[in-house]
Amino acid sequence: MTGDASSRVAVLGPGGVGGLLAGLLARRGADVLCLAGPSTVGVLARDGVRVESRQFGSFTAPVRAAERLDEEVDVCLITVKATQLDDALQRLPVDALGSALVVPLLNGVEHVDLLQRRHPAATVVPATIRCESTRTAPGVIRHDSPFVAVEMALPDPTAAALGRFAADLGDAGVTARVSDDAATVMWSKLTFLSALALLTTAAAAPAGEVRRRRRDDLVALVGEAAAVARAEGATVDAAAVVGFFDGIPAELRSSMQRDAEAGRPLELDAIGGAVVRAAARHGIPVPVTSRYVDELTGPHPG
Repeated sequence: MTGDASSRVAVLGPGGVGGLLAGLLARRGADVLCLAGPSTVGVLARDGVRVESRQFGSFTAPVRAAERLDEEVDVCLITVKATQLDDALQRLPVDALGSALVVPLLNGVEHVDLLQRRHPAATVVPATIRCESTRTAPGVIRHDSPFVAVEMALPDPTAAALGRFAADLGDAGVTARVSDDAATVMWSKLTFLSALALLTTAAAAPAGEVRRRRRDDLVALVGEAAAVARAEGATVDAAAVVGFFDGIPAELRSSMQRDAEAGRPLELDAIGGAVVRAAARHGIPVPVTSRYVDELTGPHPG
């Protein structure tokens, strides 16, 4: 890792995303502390994190584990589902983070303000991650995509702490980009994700099927979210997002679709709901997005 000493990184929620990053950073020398429930803590403390990856191969990396943060860290990654955030934050006492970097890698956009209010002394970094990774058992992560890409934004992207962490991610094999445009970082992902999540979940079908059978809705969903994104100050090109959607693997399913099939709570409010609320603030009509949100608010598959 960069610097004279190993970075101290806390990972709140060592699931598919958090467990993958914990394993990659620990393998490259970071001092990683995973924050989780008692059963997962026991497994991680004993066995470490096991990663099975198309990109990185299979490896096991030692990590420390605890139920609550009670020590200083340089960076805290928040990698829980949006539906789990309120409960998970009980593992982060308000005064425990000090001036650490807080890097939330959640779906949606509204959690950034929540975290800034809760941890005013910390530096909350708007950030997104792109990868397909799943926790198959406590401490066991399957990484299926041939990439892991993290994008982070601060008004001063040259801030030393952010630069060090971006370099640490790069050393660990993660594609890390730093920007000064938080709105574009957050809304460019949400514009794509809202269409993917709403379509695949409502249709109970993968990306290839919905882009053929629900083409008009795909174009409308992206167009509505892109209009809201621009009102929020982001630079988002709807046609480019549709083009990106057309290029993703036909078999790709969204995490919301997998949650629906398993009967788990959906991140509907954090994804589709966030678009609808921002649209209302700006007086922008989003009829197709609203229709899908309303449809999925009722009983869902699984």
